[in-house]
Amino acid sequence: MVSAMTAPKADNITWHTGEVDRDTRASAHGHRGAVLWFTGLSGSGKSTIAHRVESMLVDRGVFAYVLDGDNIRHGLNSDLGFSPEEREENIRRIGEVARLFADSGAVVLTAFISPYRRDRERVRALLGQGEFVEVFVDTPLEICEARDPKGLYKKARAGEISNFTGINAPYEAPRSPEVHLETADLGVDEAAAKVVRYLATHDILGDP
Repeated sequence: MVSAMTAPKADNITWHTGEVDRDTRASAHGHRGAVLWFTGLSGSGKSTIAHRVESMLVDRGVFAYVLDGDNIRHGLNSDLGFSPEEREENIRRIGEVARLFADSGAVVLTAFISPYRRDRERVRALLGQGEFVEVFVDTPLEICEARDPKGLYKKARAGEISNFTGINAPYEAPRSPEVHLETADLGVDEAAAKVVRYLATHDILGDP
């Protein structure tokens, strides 16, 4: 099985399938593996909501884990910047990692701006039907900028940061996300509960 995003350079490798398949893992965990892909502007609340969902899922006995954008850039993707090409590679790598997590039976939550629709759709193509859940954290730019928890919008407005999404780089909002969180009208707990309800009603979670 070769990634839908890129083929390996080496021609002497083979994708190995083990003795434990996805159905067996789902039976062991009590739920299916899936990727919850949180996307939205910087400061929209992606990480906060993703971590709240993770907490709610773990309380239900679900094998869940958050892959946070900043954390990934401290290690796996520490060699990447924020040019369009590097953003694409950032999402390609995390898409492959998220696929492996889902294959293990985990509900993996990713919190990345991931501004380009094409990159998000390429990750979707890596996964089976219903395993990719796009969660649009739809927070207006003015609210994100007012929050500015890392001071990044201020720096971008001052010209100190280039390629900053929403200011001097584009953000392509999802057209048909599985879950649409309009956070101007939703608190963190309400938003997280909406995500968990989606999972519960779409055959991803087992019985609570």
